[in-house]
Amino acid sequence: MLAGAGQDVPTPGEASFTVVVNGRQVGREQVSLAKTSGGWVITASGRLSPPIDFGLDRFEMKYDPDWQPLELALDVRTGGVASRVRTSFSLTTAINEVTQAGKTVSKEDQISARTAVVPIFARGFVFGAYEALGTRLWDAAVNAEMPVYLVPQGEIKLKVTSIADQELTGPGGSLSTRRFETTLQVPGQPMTAVVVYDSHRRLVRYEMPGIGLLVVRDDASSVAMRPQTARNPTDADIFVPANGFNLAGTVTTPPAVAGRLRHPAVLLVGTATPGDREQVIAGVPIFAQLAKALADSGHVVLRYDRRGSGQSGGRLESATLSDYADDALAGVRWLRKRDDVDKGRIVVVGYGEGGAAALVAASRGNDIDGVVTLGASGSRGEELVLRQQERLLNSMKLSAADRQSRIETQKKIIAAVISGRGWEGIPDPIRKQADTPMFKSMLTYDPAAVVAKVKQPLLIIQGDLDTAMPPGEADRLAEIAKTRKKVAAPEVIRLNGVNQSLAQGGDRILTPQLAPAIAEWIKKIG
Repeated sequence: MLAGAGQDVPTPGEASFTVVVNGRQVGREQVSLAKTSGGWVITASGRLSPPIDFGLDRFEMKYDPDWQPLELALDVRTGGVASRVRTSFSLTTAINEVTQAGKTVSKEDQISARTAVVPIFARGFVFGAYEALGTRLWDAAVNAEMPVYLVPQGEIKLKVTSIADQELTGPGGSLSTRRFETTLQVPGQPMTAVVVYDSHRRLVRYEMPGIGLLVVRDDASSVAMRPQTARNPTDADIFVPANGFNLAGTVTTPPAVAGRLRHPAVLLVGTATPGDREQVIAGVPIFAQLAKALADSGHVVLRYDRRGSGQSGGRLESATLSDYADDALAGVRWLRKRDDVDKGRIVVVGYGEGGAAALVAASRGNDIDGVVTLGASGSRGEELVLRQQERLLNSMKLSAADRQSRIETQKKIIAAVISGRGWEGIPDPIRKQADTPMFKSMLTYDPAAVVAKVKQPLLIIQGDLDTAMPPGEADRLAEIAKTRKKVAAPEVIRLNGVNQSLAQGGDRILTPQLAPAIAEWIKKIG
């Protein structure tokens, strides 16, 4: 049992959260939970930049001591339009007054006793509201259902699909957490969300993998903390010297094989979100499982926390795609120094954005003998970001005019990030979130220019159910690679029925097609 699992109430206090969409920070939210003589009060404020464009000026939710909802006050701004919601609750009734553009509409809904209240207003989210949900989820069982009132739409059911205890570990200690995968059963549009609470039943992390949304509490995103999600029998934790700091990683070695002294090696390069070495997506520790499968087939495999993440050093705020390519090369150099590694067969496998970093690293020299991309882009960065943002907007209930307005705003922000000009009319908080070295380097990343310099063999792998990276990107990348002179055409493997987490269906196990495909390809190029 986790420490504190027997507690009846959460621990009051304040918390700050960072909000990330598709690997880019888009806002922050400050949350406070207070215990009063009348019960519990949750307050929150924050801002999410376009394409969400949601300003949370005020959220105050009052519950009685038994977490029966009492009152809600919500003031938000979406696309510059202010809205106001006031809700009063009885045991089985919620009465809403919604004011927008000077017009007030009243609405009454039937609710269940002790429903958890979660505002989703104009498709904006109030993450602090999930503090109340932790009191219900903590002792829930898999397949349990509980009522959630989505203000001001109505009540739905939340279903728990999986539960796992998890330790966030760091030099200063560890944080015990419980991870819940859930489905909000919204009619016609079910939403999958991952919610993580600590042993004090306070919110630590919130994810909606389908739209690339991640919300993480500041203390849990510290470079000193990393989740201990998986451990292989031959794992060993190591540090890789990089440019003035160390990358913290794990090397997985093959089981003892008689007569073999040197093995081909694989370096795994991950995405920005999550930046930890295991690359847990939708509950699947992709890199931990891939490392074990490749080690079992005779490979030495290295995975590491991205610079500024987990236990790795380095500065996250100043890093660029070029810097992450340098880190990959540091990992390759570390592997080349090992006595059990075949220096002529070192392959870099890049997942998501890590595919771009792997290709940039390979374009800089001959230390890398082959590149494998998993769900990587074949488009210019600015084009890919616009497609991803349009997909996010299409998941929202917006008018065509509102959707187009937000797309135009996003185009303006992209142009300003690239050129350094044209920030007029863009609020300072949005500029601070978008105007970063990393985002600029991703927007200006041109796979055609990079791949032209890659002389190594290339394997492109893409799951056909990947919603984060459209399968057509694999075709674009392959067409680019085919234009290289005196280099063999790339091999493309499509994984049928495989999603972004490289798992099949609802399984949380890496597809068995993946590791053998990589291992066989390494044999061919060796």
